[in-house]
Amino acid sequence: MRSAFFLLLLACTSGWCDTQTDLEYAKAGDWSLKLDLHRPQAVNPPLIIYVHGGAWRAGSKSDVPVAELLDHGFAIASVDYRLSTQSRFPAQIHDIKAAIRFLRANAARFQVNSEKIAIIGSSAGGHLAALVGVTNGHKELEGTIGENLDQSSDVSCIVSFYGASNLQSILGQSTEFGLTVRIPALKLLLGEVPEQKPELAKLASPVAHLDKGDPPLLLIHGDADPQMPVEQSREFAKACEAKKLPVTFITMPGSKHGGVEFYAPEMMSLVAKFLGEHLR
Repeated sequence: MRSAFFLLLLACTSGWCDTQTDLEYAKAGDWSLKLDLHRPQAVNPPLIIYVHGGAWRAGSKSDVPVAELLDHGFAIASVDYRLSTQSRFPAQIHDIKAAIRFLRANAARFQVNSEKIAIIGSSAGGHLAALVGVTNGHKELEGTIGENLDQSSDVSCIVSFYGASNLQSILGQSTEFGLTVRIPALKLLLGEVPEQKPELAKLASPVAHLDKGDPPLLLIHGDADPQMPVEQSREFAKACEAKKLPVTFITMPGSKHGGVEFYAPEMMSLVAKFLGEHLR
C-alpha cells in the first residue's frame, strides 16, 4: 500500500488537490493548534475531519491514511490536538470541536460545505472522533477554545477505525499485551486508571453519551486486534442498536491494530459510500 504522505503528494501534484498546511485554528494558552486542509478540485465539497491516532500521546496531522477519499470528492481537514503528554482529557475534545467551529466559520474562505461535515479517526483518534460525534452541543465537552464559539461543532456522521468506546470497560476486555499499552496511555489521558477516575472515564466514553439525536456511525475493527479490544466496537454497536441508532459494524477477520487492509481502495470505497449516503 502507498503511504498516506505519498497519496497526498500524488493527489496534489496531479492537479486534483489543493493543500494548505499549518492553518492555525485556535490557541490554547500559548499553544498554537493547527490543521492541514486538503481539498479536491470540486465545487463546495463535503468535509471530513480526520483525527490521527497514537494512544492519545503521539501522532501527527501529517498522517492521513484516508487520503484516498480525496479521489471520491471529499475535502479532508487533518487536525492536530493537544496530546495527553501536554494536557489531560478533555483538552483533546475541546481542540477538535474548536477545529470544526473554525472550519465552519471559514467555509466560504476554504470553499467547503459547512453543512456536510463528517468525522473520521483511527485508534485513539477513532475514540476521539466518536466522542466528538455523539456529544454535539455537550456543554462540558464543547470547551471555550478558539474565536468561533458562535458556530456549531456538530457533525453529520462518524467513522471509527478500531477505536475505544468505553473507557470503563476497556481494561477488563484487554489482552495481557493490551494492558501494557492501555494502562500507561489511560493514566496519561485521565491522570489515573479509569477505576480511580470513574466520572472522568465515563465522560470520556462515547457509549455513555448516546441519545436519539446522534449521527450515523460506521465502526471498522479487526477481530484479532491485540491493542484495542474488538469488544469495544461490539459494545458500541450493541448500545447503538439498543437505542435504535443508525450503526454499521464491520469486523475484519484476522486483522490486528491497523494495517494496509483498513485503508485499501475497496475499504475506502465502502467508507465513501457511507459518507455519500449521509453527506450528499
